[in-house]
Amino acid sequence: MRRLSLSLLSTLLLSCAAVAQDAPQPTLNQVLQAQDRDGHGDLRAVVVLRDGAIVAERYYNGETAETLHDIRSAGKSITALLVGAAVARGQLTTSKTVGHYWPEVADSPAGKVVLDDLLTMRSGLAAFDEDAASPGNEDKLDEAPDPAAFVRGVPAAAAPGGIYRYNSLGSYIAGRVVENAGGADLEDYAAKALFAPLGITRWSWGRDVANHPKGQGNLSLRARDTARIGQMVLDDGMFDGRRVIDASWLKAALAPRVAIGAVDRYADSYGYFWYAKTQDIAGQKIPVFFASGNGGNKIYVIPTRRMVVSVASSAYGKGYGQRRSEDILKAILTADGKQM
Repeated sequence: MRRLSLSLLSTLLLSCAAVAQDAPQPTLNQVLQAQDRDGHGDLRAVVVLRDGAIVAERYYNGETAETLHDIRSAGKSITALLVGAAVARGQLTTSKTVGHYWPEVADSPAGKVVLDDLLTMRSGLAAFDEDAASPGNEDKLDEAPDPAAFVRGVPAAAAPGGIYRYNSLGSYIAGRVVENAGGADLEDYAAKALFAPLGITRWSWGRDVANHPKGQGNLSLRARDTARIGQMVLDDGMFDGRRVIDASWLKAALAPRVAIGAVDRYADSYGYFWYAKTQDIAGQKIPVFFASGNGGNKIYVIPTRRMVVSVASSAYGKGYGQRRSEDILKAILTADGKQM
């Protein structure tokens, strides 16, 4: 009787396992549909590309394919692309200082920072967005009546090239450097060097009180267009057979220049205003490069899957925003892996 029970139990377990194995796995569209149940009301869009084609797309809470969405600090990664465009044109080099291109701040601590350190958040300036008391944090920069004077007045806190400190000041400065080196307003420069080649025709870019576009963020784009930017990055700077950004610059921008996993649960490393993290999906290690903005705004680039995932979210200042976007990414990678 005991043997019969064990045999029966084994058969039942095997049957259950077979049923579970044969159970249909969610499609990419079903993964996106599941987000309809999210109760926060601030997820806006998810667009998934493979080899440049939309394979899944969904909009939430009043968003449409034509809505411009503020991607916040994911705009820093766009600024990095514009720095690369200026490098390719011979207008600047990252081995020179901020002051070389922005003489107005040359004698200040900021002016003495080498661009390579600026682009990796290792300027050494007393600018840390997570500390309200930091002299150069983002809120103080936004409130400054004279941004150039503000930049000149930010003191050094450490030697450049050492400590990683997340801040918006560095990307704002990078935007001003591109303007001076390229001889054009940053938005106009972006329109010609990046947006036009990608077929992006609609955007909105916040400006400071001195009327300079904010290199640190507040760039609003359609979710399909942020996905296009990600596709160009995935394709080593090419789009529709045309070179947009130099491949060597993208390799440099995505390289793991600074290990940040100890201070950022959502990333392993930082490059030139771009993040990287290796996701573990069912035991498979999948490298992901991404732009990231407050609230969970993301441009995920996944080379091994030939995929791009763009997430638009208005969960500004809400901790769950970043977590939700990573959860969506993982669900997409899991569903995609089951269908491969």
